[in-house]
Amino acid sequence: MTRRAVFLDRDGVLNQEVGYIHRVTDLNLLPGVAQAVKQLNQAGIFCCLVSNQSGPARGYYPASHVEALHDRLCQLLKAGADAHLDALYYCPYLSAPEGGTEPAYTRWSTWRKPNTGMLVAAAWEHDLALNKSFMVGDKATDVDMAHNAGCLGILVQTGFGDRVLGGKYQHHTKPDFVAPDLSTAAGWILQQ
Repeated sequence: MTRRAVFLDRDGVLNQEVGYIHRVTDLNLLPGVAQAVKQLNQAGIFCCLVSNQSGPARGYYPASHVEALHDRLCQLLKAGADAHLDALYYCPYLSAPEGGTEPAYTRWSTWRKPNTGMLVAAAWEHDLALNKSFMVGDKATDVDMAHNAGCLGILVQTGFGDRVLGGKYQHHTKPDFVAPDLSTAAGWILQQ
């Protein structure tokens, strides 16, 4: 039986948006995030990270550094509210025209948002119903990916989402819901 999922972007949604994070200790959760993820956990909703992480393609750091950042993210969620992510997916790839320079990671990928590769992989591997699922992000590409995969797209006004003012959106795609933060987004999801 397929399950509902909440797909979560990383930077600006779960943790503070500070650009490329070169020191693992510089990854810090946004206020209320651990409690919001815990609410989703308690409701039995599959929580899955889906994030573009082009640092390896740009030659800024190896993929192992991204994995170390994700280990810290999971530790902070656990310490903050005994919350957890059920799966983590990220795209380290970036095409050369977009700025990729590291040969092992410089290429076009179906996993790079707004493409749906990460969502399709998660749905396949974990028996998820994309048409009953949600994507929470702080950028137009997150909402586009949600709609491309048949999910509801929620834009949070943290991270880059803070540029959304007065209910107006910086892109032609319209989110299904705009929330000030993940806590509000989680509350809305739980009411659906």
